[in-house]
Amino acid sequence: MHGALSHLRVLDLSRVLAGPWASQTLADLGAEVIKIERPVTGDDTRAWGPPYLHDGEGNPTGESAYFLAANRGKKSVTLDIATPEGQAIVRKLAQQSDVFIENYKVGDMARYGLAYNDLREINPRLIYCSITGFGQDGPLAQWAGYDFIVQAMGGLMSITGERDALPGGGPQKVGVAFADLMTGMYATVAILAALAHRTETGDGQYIDMALFDVQVAALANMNLNYLVSGKTPRRQGNAHANIVPYEAFDAQDGKIVLAVGNDSQFRKFCEIAQCAHLACDPRFATNTARVTHRETLVPLIREILATRTIEQWVTPLAAAGVPCGPVNDIAQTFAHPQVRHRGMKVDLPHALSGTVPSVANPIKMSRSPIRYTSAPPTLGQHTQDVLQALCGIGGEELDALRRGGVV
Repeated sequence: MHGALSHLRVLDLSRVLAGPWASQTLADLGAEVIKIERPVTGDDTRAWGPPYLHDGEGNPTGESAYFLAANRGKKSVTLDIATPEGQAIVRKLAQQSDVFIENYKVGDMARYGLAYNDLREINPRLIYCSITGFGQDGPLAQWAGYDFIVQAMGGLMSITGERDALPGGGPQKVGVAFADLMTGMYATVAILAALAHRTETGDGQYIDMALFDVQVAALANMNLNYLVSGKTPRRQGNAHANIVPYEAFDAQDGKIVLAVGNDSQFRKFCEIAQCAHLACDPRFATNTARVTHRETLVPLIREILATRTIEQWVTPLAAAGVPCGPVNDIAQTFAHPQVRHRGMKVDLPHALSGTVPSVANPIKMSRSPIRYTSAPPTLGQHTQDVLQALCGIGGEELDALRRGGVV
């Protein structure tokens, strides 16, 4: 079976994570993705290690784990787009592509003659997606946008981390590049919507994606907590602003998360925990009451959960439909029977190491399932093949471009 997007070609001039995350998703869905990288150095993340992939003899290959995480299924073409020759090749490739993704600073693509207005002249059906830190306009448009900065400025760190009054309190970033990843996913949605629009109208269009916009939008219910109440949300550690009990607790042998989402679940928890009197207490009988009296209830639950092991809690609570689970590290996560059953780790053939591990795309589709066609490419692995097939460049012409540092 062909992938859902196997009829599409994506020209990807993005680096690091937000853009590559979007293009990897499109590649997983079947699109041909041509990744344009700088000669010699390539995508910045190729050097973001250790750890690096090792070859069959245990030697590091120079392929960083970070790069491998976001570039599966792509073709790597090295090209210096600062040169007239490189720009001409990009235009040839864009003329034959459906989607163009870039995350250069505002104005850089125009300087190279590769802005949307330039490329739509040669391909009016092109979907052109620009990803920047703060968008194409506004007072911060020229600022460089890094995930960490955006998590800070966009409010996420103000609600992430332990309360200031407690040990270890203070703002914390999320453990992965949340703004980058969310921007990659929003960009994917926007690209697919633009493709659907093109199906109806025949017209391409321009997409302006900003990490800062995405970070603000992704605060979700916390945004509305503020906009509705006028009160600025504060850090509550692992606690939930609107639901109690909904946080991490210590069991006898580790940490467990209890996520009671409604009053029925709370009553079931109290029955299993042999504290039915709490469910009858008017201070705790409803979620609204539990949120109001959280400072009284949570210490009581903390004492109760400390009396049994994780397994002694998880087994009966899960069977009763009370959401709960252990706090696993990443090794425990990949060893989990559910993760194994769902095939969340895949191994792909790799030119330097034999195979490379990869994390499966979580999308499960019945008629056009995800197919993993290739591992993340080595730098310039497909330069010759792509330029020959799509641009008619080979032989002495290609050798001259190599000598000139264009490819």
